[in-house]
Amino acid sequence: FRSLKLQPFGPSAFQRCLSQFPQLSKMVVKGLKKKQVKGGKKQQLKFTVDCQQPADDNIIEPKDFQTFLTNRIKVEGKTGNLGDKVTISRDKAKITVTAEAPFSKRYLKYLGKKYLKSQQLRDFLRIVAPSKTSYELRYFNI
Repeated sequence: FRSLKLQPFGPSAFQRCLSQFPQLSKMVVKGLKKKQVKGGKKQQLKFTVDCQQPADDNIIEPKDFQTFLTNRIKVEGKTGNLGDKVTISRDKAKITVTAEAPFSKRYLKYLGKKYLKSQQLRDFLRIVAPSKTSYELRYFNI
């Protein structure tokens, strides 16, 4: 460092040192290993939304709710970009959303509330979580 006449501080000093001594950049601290990325399977999350009560009373159509979710769910900041990462299926009045790891259950509740608001049902129905991986549309108890 004395031969370079570098000032002790500053990011450019270190960069100039590396440019004159390229072998410094290849030195590795003993005991440190680089993290290896595993090409394993991504974690699949499975959430269900049960629309049984309002569907039995013909208040909502589960098919409409499914298309609403298909159109509104964002993947990587874009709607209509579901691809292989998110799949939405329906079995009678139960809608199942299967997604890769960075997907929030809370996001489903948000979209469900948005759907109820668009159908003007927000005053009569609410979204409740009976278990860790599911939501249910219920009537308000008066």
